[in-house]
Amino acid sequence: MFWKDPKAKRLMLDTPHQEILTPHLFLKVMREQARRPMLHAERGETWTGEGLEQSVSRYLQLFSSLGVGRESSVALLSTNRPEVLFVDIALSFLGALFVPLHPRGAVADYEYVIWDAGVTHLVFDPASFGAPVAELQAKFSQQMKFLSLGPCQGALDLTQALRSQSPERLRPPAIQGDDVMRLAYSGGTTGTPKATQLTYRTIATTVSIMTSEWQWPSQPKQLLCAPLSHSGALCCLPTLLRGGSIHLLPGFDPVRVMEAIDRHRINCILLIPTMIYSLLDHPQLAAYDLGSLETIFYGASPMSLVRLKEAIQRFGRIFFQFYGQSEAPMTVCVMRKEEHVVDDDARLSSCGRPVPWLHVEVLDPDGQEVGPGLRGEICVRGPIVMRGYLNKPEQTQEAFAHGWLRTGDIAIRDAEGFLRIVDRSKDMIITGGFNVYAREVEHALELHPAVSIAVVFGTADARWGEAVSAAVVLRRDMMVSAEELIAHVRELKGPVHAPKLLVFLESMPLTALGKPDKKLLREMVSAGSGVSDARE
Repeated sequence: MFWKDPKAKRLMLDTPHQEILTPHLFLKVMREQARRPMLHAERGETWTGEGLEQSVSRYLQLFSSLGVGRESSVALLSTNRPEVLFVDIALSFLGALFVPLHPRGAVADYEYVIWDAGVTHLVFDPASFGAPVAELQAKFSQQMKFLSLGPCQGALDLTQALRSQSPERLRPPAIQGDDVMRLAYSGGTTGTPKATQLTYRTIATTVSIMTSEWQWPSQPKQLLCAPLSHSGALCCLPTLLRGGSIHLLPGFDPVRVMEAIDRHRINCILLIPTMIYSLLDHPQLAAYDLGSLETIFYGASPMSLVRLKEAIQRFGRIFFQFYGQSEAPMTVCVMRKEEHVVDDDARLSSCGRPVPWLHVEVLDPDGQEVGPGLRGEICVRGPIVMRGYLNKPEQTQEAFAHGWLRTGDIAIRDAEGFLRIVDRSKDMIITGGFNVYAREVEHALELHPAVSIAVVFGTADARWGEAVSAAVVLRRDMMVSAEELIAHVRELKGPVHAPKLLVFLESMPLTALGKPDKKLLREMVSAGSGVSDARE
């Protein structure tokens, strides 16, 4: 995974074909825009390009003095704060492996990642994660170093240690595109989390695609509330390359998001569908001026067709959809703002068309292309595809069957090349011998005016093999019975698709990656927690 001979490495890089990777791009933008404000924290601090380089330099020097280098695996656990960006960039210059831990994860998840990735150092925010880190210290204090972003018992206070570091001019790092830059762990909802190995080339190409293919305002003012340790980080460099600035929030809170958009005249933001629902349903939405928004980037999970229409009506045709996954980050397909045709349900429920930087096909289980209008699995080839899963050769081989990355997303391609995802292959429900795609049932439920969010999944059933089960969150101040919703689905899709079990929830449980937690929902339904049973 890592080069052990730095002299040999430098010789190999001393060629006219040296790739431009993300550390080089950060260095370029920080130098060329040294006086321009780039990063704004919620508490009022601002960093110019020069200030950003100085902060990264201090972290780089401090990490080097602590032995962080090409053989190191550095995990990070923090809410959104500027130091997360400084750490991320500094590690990329050092060639260390970056292992972000999701802020919404559980201690058991963190323990597995630390063991699986061989983490040597953990950087953490003690104000927000003191309790889970204390549990980790009890287990790993002899195996890795704890580095805190503030005072914390049993850890080196990085903020104090940085005071002794004077900034030095950054130099381009000796890295290659095939070197692994970061590990992106899955949410673990269907079993043991998998570590997707993303190389410097993968991340650099992803940034290039986002910079060129996404619809950015002429001078982006980006509000980042998505986790900076994950999808939020990939938005930073395209924003800066476009001459824009980043306004950082610790996380997603609908009121703080609306306040920030209003106060700073934010013109672009990345949101996942559940965040958009929270804004639409918030009673204070009309109290804030959100008219400065020019682009809302959305993705990560399917969005309700009904709610997307509602969002377009409320905010305008400013929605830009991106489709990707951890194994092929952020941008396999895009649906541009003007392609959101409100009176075309098939178009509006698609995930867009493949970007020209990649090979994307819809294939059958034998690796053969299927024609327009037929179901198949979205498969990808190209430079953004992961190297493979860490320590999981069999799952890597399965993911790369027939020489493609098999995404697991079942889709239909229309005559114009738009892909409409009908389900995840692992989410298909086999009930009474019939195949039911969960996404189709979710769509039917979401067409009911009382439904805000619907999630459909299969549960074990003695009679049917699997029962179609659903969890529903209702819109504020609306009521409907389980029987009425089930009858609604039966009328639209027929009796096979009608849920046999249905549960109403105040809010939808989410995974660490912000997607509905179907594993937990299955457990809730199996335990009979709040379930309306509609067996026939």
